[in-house]
Amino acid sequence: MSEAQVVAGQARSVPLRRALPHLVRDPLGALVHFGNQAGGEVVRLNLGTFRPYLVTHPEHLQQILRDRTNYIRDPESMLWRGVRRVVGDAVLVTEGELWESSRDTLQPLFTAKRAEMLIDRMAVAIAEAVDALDEPARAGQAVDAITLMSRVVCQATTRVLFGKKIPVPDALQIYAHLDTITRTMVSRLLAPGLPYWIPLPGDRAFRNAVAGIDSLVLPIIRKERADPGDGDDIIATLCRPRADGFQASEEQIRSDVVAMFSTANETTIGVLSWLWPVLETHPEVASRLYAEIDEVVGHGPVQRTHIPELRYTRMVLDEMLRLWPAGWTIPRTAVGEQVLGGVRIEAGATILVSPYATQRMEAFWDRPEVFDPERFAPDRPKRRYRYSYFPFGGGPHQCIGQYLFLLEAPIIMATLLSRFRFRLGQPADLKPRLGASLRPRPNTVTLLPRERASVS
Repeated sequence: MSEAQVVAGQARSVPLRRALPHLVRDPLGALVHFGNQAGGEVVRLNLGTFRPYLVTHPEHLQQILRDRTNYIRDPESMLWRGVRRVVGDAVLVTEGELWESSRDTLQPLFTAKRAEMLIDRMAVAIAEAVDALDEPARAGQAVDAITLMSRVVCQATTRVLFGKKIPVPDALQIYAHLDTITRTMVSRLLAPGLPYWIPLPGDRAFRNAVAGIDSLVLPIIRKERADPGDGDDIIATLCRPRADGFQASEEQIRSDVVAMFSTANETTIGVLSWLWPVLETHPEVASRLYAEIDEVVGHGPVQRTHIPELRYTRMVLDEMLRLWPAGWTIPRTAVGEQVLGGVRIEAGATILVSPYATQRMEAFWDRPEVFDPERFAPDRPKRRYRYSYFPFGGGPHQCIGQYLFLLEAPIIMATLLSRFRFRLGQPADLKPRLGASLRPRPNTVTLLPRERASVS
């Protein structure tokens, strides 16, 4: 036994009478609260039969996220089980050889170099999707804010990443099913120790949504597997025999396709859905963002050459990722007994890693609850801790689509805001709605063509 193990002690525990009411009343706020109270130390949450460790300090997070041997994504753990019911043994959930095979197959599609190659096609698809908003904008028609953003994102991603094999109407249906799933998973996330044979509200809607996804995705996969082409889209890539001759099963391909569809769309829609309430509640940010986009883009289409010049746009995006990261929790399981931050963690223990919590903690951020894009100004001093900001995770399981997202999202923002101003149907609310990703409260948005907006 090493010296570190000899001196390691027990984690401070948050008792059941405090932990459970906080988490039931406000799960996200509770994680931030417990992290702040612990000052970044490892703390254990007593939730009865389920007692996870909450890890919030960037140095501890780096140790966990970079270590695939001692801290793993256990698909059988309580918190991953719900995700696995949607995506099966997908690259997002698995470990070991299965994860490596899927990752190695998909990774070439998401390199920084290939993302640069795809971005021109992406910009055209985004522009065409935004063109379709002209008619409701001229009519002064209010539309659901999430629906608006999902149409733009789904059209762009299905064309570029799935080779038009998923028609846009089908993509929107799949996304609607995924939205149902994210909402109905909440009750299971809040009761991770409850057996699945005990019904909870939302279980039936969850099962129907999964069946709806399969009815749309499986016929496409079966057709592609019967005659795999040489395309460079996700479906063609997964359906072809791999370099070692391995042919993935229909079930495995379905799992990876749904996982990649969810990641490509959910992350982008989830983060960009905060654009409207942010601009509504922070007029000074809106004014500066509009000015930059007008200067850089003008009245023409947004192109790849504009991206490096959209500096403030990227700062706003980074701040939205800080406050509302798409992956708000990243559970891990300890393999064997571990020592973390001077705390002994037993084999099989669940560890809660939360970008949402760490990125809002007073120990690592000044005025963490304030929306301030200046935190990400290029001339700002480098952050002390690498993992005080990790909206895409970290280590070998870091989101493989982050490069594409960081090119796609500014183009969507600039395309929308170069052509429209907007009006929300209800006052903006910056309190997130909990699900598999974080969303604003439902609202409508009326887009105003620039000429009308300037008169208003």
